[in-house]
Amino acid sequence: MSGPALFEVALPYLPPQAAVHVRDLCGLWPVDLRIARPRRSKLGDHRPPSGPCPRHRISINADLNPWAFLTTLLHEFAHAATWERHRRRRLRPHGAEWRREFTALLRPVVDAGTLPADIEAALRGTLERPSAATCTDRALLLALARYDGRDDGRVRVESLEPGTLFRLDDGHVLRAGPQLRTRRRCFERRTGREYRVHGLLLVEPLA
Repeated sequence: MSGPALFEVALPYLPPQAAVHVRDLCGLWPVDLRIARPRRSKLGDHRPPSGPCPRHRISINADLNPWAFLTTLLHEFAHAATWERHRRRRLRPHGAEWRREFTALLRPVVDAGTLPADIEAALRGTLERPSAATCTDRALLLALARYDGRDDGRVRVESLEPGTLFRLDDGHVLRAGPQLRTRRRCFERRTGREYRVHGLLLVEPLA
């Protein structure tokens, strides 16, 4: 996938304010971008070139709002940039090298002065302490979630009373248990199997 083709895939999902910045990045690395079905465990992922595949493979969830899509895309681009710069070294996935690349990719968007105020404030916080994943940065996740445009009756797992039954997007019905640090111990109603569910996940509460 060439730079223009990569940009054409990404463009419908991007906020217009960041389109030029992303266009300029798309020609820097050999990347194939796939828009993926929604996943509960991650917003996007990156796989470096290997074996018969000479290109970076990035996937981003299709249901992200434009600001969440942009943040996730830059996160994954930073993985590609880190691999290209340090390909002969074994590095921590979100170590100092990745943090430097992510900060360099994100800063022009933040400094442009075109973002909504709450998104800009959250991203400036991310520049000070880049997180390993968007879903571990509470302030950023909550700011991004304000732009989801959803009004479907779902609530965040952290807001449920202990013992409340709720349904996941995949149909599993769980019972809310004790709150841990960022996740909550929950138990499947049918089998009693324990799940550690992120407190900010949106779910359907059941009466």
